[in-house]
This record gives sequence, structure tokens and C-alpha cells, in this order.
Amino acid sequence: MNLPTFEQFSQAALAEGFDAVLEREWAPGQHVASHSHPFSVKALVVRGGLTLTVGEAVTHLQAGDPFTLARDTLHAEQYGADGATFWVARKN
Repeated sequence: MNLPTFEQFSQAALAEGFDAVLEREWAPGQHVASHSHPFSVKALVVRGGLTLTVGEAVTHLQAGDPFTLARDTLHAEQYGADGATFWVARKN
């Protein structure tokens, strides 16, 4: 797997108009109930995995997988046995 560096991910996201970029760490087995964000998201899973549920769509993501969410999109997250780390860019 050939992932960009955090610096490369950050620079690309900022060039695309995202406002902030950060790293998020999630504990093994953690569940985040349905919620939304007041910003758009572009993210890249860099360690572990999660199941992302948006409406009826269930997506299993692992290291190397990108995902996006539009502002105010209801979604839920279930992290795997190893937890997960992902880089996330936010656009307000």
C-alpha cells in the first residue's frame, strides 16, 4: 500500500479548499451513533478499519480507503477490533 504522507494529504486538501486537516484516532470496537457534522469531510483511513453507515448504505473501510461526507449527512461509525486512524480534511 502506497499512502501519501500526512503532509501530502494536508497540502492537497488545503489546495482543494478545505479549511483544516487533522488526524483522528478511534479505539477498538468503538461505536459512534448516528450524527452529522456542520462541515464537509474528505478522509483517508491510514490504520485499522471501520464500518461507515449512511442511510441504507454500509461501507467497510480499511487502511488505504478514502471516503467523503457532505455537510449535514447523517452517518454512524463502528470501528474494528484494531480501532482506526484516519486523516480528515474539513470544509466549513
